[in-house]
Amino acid sequence: MDDCRGVVAALAFMTLTASAAPPDFSAQLDKLWNYAQPAESETRFRTELAKYPAASREALEIETQIARTQGLTRKFDAADKTLDAVLPKLDAVPVRVKVRYFLERGRTRNSSGEREAAVALFREALKLSERDTLPGADFYRVDALHMLGIAATGDEQLDWNLKALAAASSSKDERAVRWAPMLHNNIGWTYFERGQPKTALDHWQKALPLHEAGGNAQNVRIARWTVARGLRATGALDDAKKMQLALAADIEAANEGDGYVYEELAEIAFAQGDKAAAKAWAGKAHALLKDDPSMEAARLTRLAALAEGKPP
Repeated sequence: MDDCRGVVAALAFMTLTASAAPPDFSAQLDKLWNYAQPAESETRFRTELAKYPAASREALEIETQIARTQGLTRKFDAADKTLDAVLPKLDAVPVRVKVRYFLERGRTRNSSGEREAAVALFREALKLSERDTLPGADFYRVDALHMLGIAATGDEQLDWNLKALAAASSSKDERAVRWAPMLHNNIGWTYFERGQPKTALDHWQKALPLHEAGGNAQNVRIARWTVARGLRATGALDDAKKMQLALAADIEAANEGDGYVYEELAEIAFAQGDKAAAKAWAGKAHALLKDDPSMEAARLTRLAALAEGKPP
């Protein structure tokens, strides 16, 4: 949770009919996604694929999303094979399908560690998006900008994210506007990593009400945690503690636990000189995070030391 870059999204499921494509077929298609369950999403996309002629715009666009499910499950060869089959047919379909093809090819390259190749593909998606006149075009333009913000390095990473935020904020497309909270989150982490926690916190505080308006409970929880992380980094320890304790209460009321919340409470207690509280919270955090593959070894070592009452 210390770098919440990933798109935090779980769209409601909707089954499309086999009739002619709706005004925004892409938006309807995206409602089949559950990003937390890519294999299940692939099954839904394949069911939908059977409803359309093989070379139709609808079928080819669905196949780009099948490739994305394969990339998310790290089946990169399968994703490339799916996209290879789409490529020869792109000249006969709307530019939207080309945009989505290059987005998914780029995501596949980025996820497999080929960032330079990914940047070139995302640039092509962005260029093509300028010719997309179908409903919802702004959404995919912002997607391309945001992916450039992920795949690029150095100052370019921040520049692309700021361009994505400007495009989302100025759009009249409701779906494009909904990129804003995630972009504030990403931009905030970039500033945080540059040693500018106050600027990071400003972006995270802007993201929180946008997440709350979106109504996704998990997104709101992460956004609250992130604001509290920013408060700790800027020295507002009492405010950070208040937010994390509220999160812990909500989590435990649901008979759940969150090692990242407990880790923060341990760090806050340690910073405030409360070694007993730091030890207790660190013990709870370490028990939940010790087998988490995304947890950095250095942080686990620090938590273990705090849980034993030793100086980290």
